[in-house]
Amino acid sequence: MITLAGRPAAESPAKCLRCCQDAESTTYLLIVIDPPNGKRENTCFQIDCPRDDSGVKIDWMAQVRPYRGVEAADRVAERRRRFLEAGLGILGSDPDLSDLTVRGICRQAGVALRYFYESFTDKDDFVGQVYDWVIADIAATTQAAVASAPVAEQSRAGMANIVRTIAADSRVGQLLFSSQLSNAVVLRKRAESFALMAMLTFQHAGVLGAQHNDRTKAAAHFVVGGVTQMITAWLAGDIVLDSDDLVDQLAVMIDALAVPQFRKG
Repeated sequence: MITLAGRPAAESPAKCLRCCQDAESTTYLLIVIDPPNGKRENTCFQIDCPRDDSGVKIDWMAQVRPYRGVEAADRVAERRRRFLEAGLGILGSDPDLSDLTVRGICRQAGVALRYFYESFTDKDDFVGQVYDWVIADIAATTQAAVASAPVAEQSRAGMANIVRTIAADSRVGQLLFSSQLSNAVVLRKRAESFALMAMLTFQHAGVLGAQHNDRTKAAAHFVVGGVTQMITAWLAGDIVLDSDDLVDQLAVMIDALAVPQFRKG
């Protein structure tokens, strides 16, 4: 928080610099959000607020100093990680999302409220970033598992990684697949990620021997929809299979893309 002439400056998540004159005095309010170097803590600057239309002049005098031996960028990254972990905890285990408020998120993360807008513009942006963080990790590990396996075993390797991940952390399964989670941002993110999965499955079908045509593309969307619904039903307890049997069944669905009709032009 910055004060000028005894008056606290307003704070907003918007990225702006502006100067406001009090209508009945010569007091100016300086609003400084997201300075040029992206750092605010321990920053020294010079303020010049003349009574003409020239606005606010900011001269950045010094860079942010390390705090207790930890660089500012590392502190920001650690706070963001704690926020994301808190978001996964809320979205992955709180059916009614009662804690999905800025204050609730900060409380879960154990981070002061003022730091929320350091990494997120608003609550929807926060939810989107939590989802992207989770899906990026599972996508990277799945692609690595597929790449390291022989072609004939790639479908099973990919499905095994996904099932193993959601079995190890139920919060991930809830966020990515649970039908009980109806947050609008999560639903939009799911649609985007499932479209990406369909594209990757379409590419994988070519490796299995299918041609890159609309028949194969349609089959890829069908398979991703089936895989998604099967995992959703498994998490809900509607399908009673152990993890290995589930992986086998999922792999069979994907390998079906290699059947002869998908090689036709």
